[in-house]
Amino acid sequence: MTITAKIIADSISEQNIRITSIQCRYPKFIHGEFLTHRQFSRNSSSSRAIPVERLIKDVEDDPVIPSFWGKNQKGMQANEECDELINQGIPREDAWIAARDHAIKFARMFNNAGYHKQIVNRLLEPFCHINTIVTATEWSNFFALRLHKDAQPEMRMLAEAIFNAMQFNKPTLLRPGEWHLPYCPDVHGKPSGMSTNDDAIKVSVARGARCSYLTQEGKTPTIEEDLQLYDRLISSVPLHASPAEHQAMPDKFEKTWAELFGDEWARPELHGNFKGWIQYRKLLEGECQ
Repeated sequence: MTITAKIIADSISEQNIRITSIQCRYPKFIHGEFLTHRQFSRNSSSSRAIPVERLIKDVEDDPVIPSFWGKNQKGMQANEECDELINQGIPREDAWIAARDHAIKFARMFNNAGYHKQIVNRLLEPFCHINTIVTATEWSNFFALRLHKDAQPEMRMLAEAIFNAMQFNKPTLLRPGEWHLPYCPDVHGKPSGMSTNDDAIKVSVARGARCSYLTQEGKTPTIEEDLQLYDRLISSVPLHASPAEHQAMPDKFEKTWAELFGDEWARPELHGNFKGWIQYRKLLEGECQ
């Protein structure tokens, strides 16, 4: 089982407000808990998009296996570990892998019969990982809850990985007009091969939608393909705006503005779920239907 957190972009404003985009890999069975943190912007790999055989290979090569085999008791937390044999003397790990193999067997049967991956891949989800990009300016509540001893062990491991990644990384100072752009190599300007800074934002949006530099087939897309994906996302009705939540630039700040405008930020209505940063999504017409 793999639980990792890799910083994709890390920036800080002149007001000392840090925004961090992190690519995570963790068991899909804790994804629902991760979604409860509403200050996060997220995009995740989808079972509806990944080819069946590619997901099967992932489940074969790196299956999700519990990190702590809790013993049944009242409540949400298991304090003791259980090492009882399953059925007729089968070790717990062997039984879990046997369940995975059965899931793979039936997934292939459904796939061969012509069923869509949005059906077939559901059989594999208890044993698969999910890849997620998460961007946020406020992390303290997440760490308070998920680093706690009562958190599910796998969720605590993910929180530890994110915490450690942020502790040992130095964010880049950005000023108003400069963009925090995950998956783009130059946050201040335009990555190589791009004609405008606007293109760099669009490429970042497309790669955020995939949660990767790569396509769902594992191939490296061209910039033109990234721009085409952006156009499909943003021109659709309703538009798919969530991948446009990871790009942001610092808002202008002036303490005396509160007396005139009621707020010290120039455009607080464009912050979205961020603090002190203008979110690109909020600049898109029709971003909320």
